[in-house]
Amino acid sequence: MNQCCPSCGLRFSREEGYFTGAMYIGYALAVAGIAAIAGVLRLSVASAWTLTMVLGIASLLFTPLVPAAFRFARVLWIHVDRALEP
Repeated sequence: MNQCCPSCGLRFSREEGYFTGAMYIGYALAVAGIAAIAGVLRLSVASAWTLTMVLGIASLLFTPLVPAAFRFARVLWIHVDRALEP
C-alpha cells in the first residue's frame, strides 16, 4: 500500500489496529468470491464432484485474487470510516 493517496494526499497509515475492520470486509469478500466460483463450477463442469472437491478447487482458483481483495477491503474500510466520521 502507498503511504499516502497520490491524488488527495490522505494518509493511509492510521493508528495501530485501524484496519482490523478491513479484515472482516476481506473475509466477507473471500467467502463471497469462493462461493461464486464454487457455484459456477458446480453448475457448469463439476456437477458430479463432491462439495469438498468443488470448494477446494474454488479456493485454489481464488488464491491469485487475494492481493486484490486485500487492497479492496482496505479501501472499502477507509470509505466506511470517512463516511461515518468525516
